[in-house]
Amino acid sequence: MEKPLTITTKLLEELPKTDLHLHLDGSLRPTTLIALAKSYDVELPSYTEEGLRELVFKDDYANLGEYLAGFKYTTAVLQSESALERVAFELAEDNQAEGVRYIEVRFAPQLHMHSHMDAATVLRSVNRGLARARDQFNSRPEVTSGAEPPFAYGIVVCALRMFSELASEYYRDLLRVHRYSPERRVFAQASMELAQSAVRIRDEHDIPIVGFDLAGQELGYPAQDHREAYQFAHKNFMMKTVHAGEAYGPESIFQAITDLHADRIGHGFFLLDTTMIADPTIKDRERYVEALVQYIADRRITVEVCLTSNLQTNPAIGELKNHAFLKMRDHRLSVTFCTDNRLISDTTVTKELSLAAELLEGDSKLLKDAIIYGFKRSFFPGSYQGKRQYVRRIIDYYDEVEARHQDAQAAGQQ
Repeated sequence: MEKPLTITTKLLEELPKTDLHLHLDGSLRPTTLIALAKSYDVELPSYTEEGLRELVFKDDYANLGEYLAGFKYTTAVLQSESALERVAFELAEDNQAEGVRYIEVRFAPQLHMHSHMDAATVLRSVNRGLARARDQFNSRPEVTSGAEPPFAYGIVVCALRMFSELASEYYRDLLRVHRYSPERRVFAQASMELAQSAVRIRDEHDIPIVGFDLAGQELGYPAQDHREAYQFAHKNFMMKTVHAGEAYGPESIFQAITDLHADRIGHGFFLLDTTMIADPTIKDRERYVEALVQYIADRRITVEVCLTSNLQTNPAIGELKNHAFLKMRDHRLSVTFCTDNRLISDTTVTKELSLAAELLEGDSKLLKDAIIYGFKRSFFPGSYQGKRQYVRRIIDYYDEVEARHQDAQAAGQQ
């Protein structure tokens, strides 16, 4: 009888993988952040990687606010075309180095817009970096010969649930022009402008903008405020994901799938937590959550699970074994594992899958399901037939890697 495949770090590194929830401004190389800060006179708490790890980008955080504090440094250095292109290129390289074959890079273009950079300039800059890394990787003999599958990517634009004048020049000007309007209406207007720009830039510049996202503070800033922007994206054949259930309850996820037509959910940590329901009109909380989960499961609305960042932003979770993913698995939800922020969380796709393997008690079949879901539920650019062919090639290659490691383990070489 064949022994079960042991999940090793080497195996995880060689398996083809995805990262569908990957923030550009949360995933810089520390050395690049330091170099860009020096070039653009951005003051950092430290100019060494060790110092930044100690003071800003930690292994654990006291709360979500402390976790988010590092973004003020990363966004500050990403205010030029060259910086955006460099960081995008390096992010693709870092993923390729650990066997990731498809990424969806998300970011808020409006955080980088100012008098010298409009939305198109920002998106073209990021796309140049990603395309350059893709083309270099796909010119390798292993790929051109067909021995290995190619690298691909998509771009997801993020709207923000809320923002302040300090966030960027664009947001500052928008708030000042509409200073007599309700803030939530201004936030919704920014989302609509982003949706309209994203669709037009996608179509006119042939940039693989594959999805629309909503990020930021959930509590007090409901997803339904941004319904018009999502309706526009929906009518223009753009896929949709929403940060929901990260710091608020099932109602946030309900809004994401009903008001915003979400195809995927970012985080979804509190999906199954009835204690997080705040609406007093929901009398039977258990039934409400059961119906919500059934809907999500039946329609294969995939949850982008970010284990490390959830543990860091929700200290109450405590240990990995308490993560909500186990309940998601029991309900047979479609999930895929993502990094969220490689720099902020000090993680990689391989590290996230190592944690997932621990939760799955080494079950290689369940792990494979989650990894392949990443490819199947991606917002892959191109035709449906092209996506099917790509996924089929990925599955075949996955099986080849597994078989190679199975044989090596059987021979006692690993």
